Amino acid sequence: MLNRGATPAETRRSLPGDDLLPDPDAESTMATDIDAPADAVWPWLCQLGQDRGGFYSYERAENLVGLDIHNADRIVPEWQDLAVGDTVRLGRADRFPDATLEVAALDPERSLVLRTPGDPTGWVWSFVLDPTEDGTTRLLVRSRIRLPGNPAVRTAALAALDPVSALMTHGMLRGIRTRAERLAARGTTSGGANDVSPGGRSSTP
Repeated sequence: MLNRGATPAETRRSLPGDDLLPDPDAESTMATDIDAPADAVWPWLCQLGQDRGGFYSYERAENLVGLDIHNADRIVPEWQDLAVGDTVRLGRADRFPDATLEVAALDPERSLVLRTPGDPTGWVWSFVLDPTEDGTTRLLVRSRIRLPGNPAVRTAALAALDPVSALMTHGMLRGIRTRAERLAARGTTSGGANDVSPGGRSSTP
């Protein structure tokens, strides 16, 4: 479940961000094929964040715990200017002030690496785009986690978190794939006028 969609070679492969957390307590690598070029996938990654484009996963489930996620269905220009050091919020600021990640590295249309702020890093979340010769894209998402505490606490925490993380990541991969393929089908990329919205939010997951 934690490696859904990924090949054995992909789970063993070194990805951007691995060096930030070389000895994780847990690792997950999930993947999907997207019938769209990388330039139709990348804009959706740039918009990740609670106060931006959401996470394209199961919005209703996320909001049951008060995260206040609203998934965007369009590319929003003001959310495209992403840089190293920027904050990506995971939940609403007033209820979850520390629920943030920071951009650790990015290579436009190739990879985006997020991590928990501070040292030592507790979570590294990497998104990697592999363009194929036929014009499609392979999207890989790797999550590496280090948990504090004694071994028993870590084991219990991972047992609870892993199924939820795998389910939400699967939903996110599907959400990004659907949006990118729709964008590519319109014959536009991230700058297409028909794919830009001042709000860009959807009320459904």
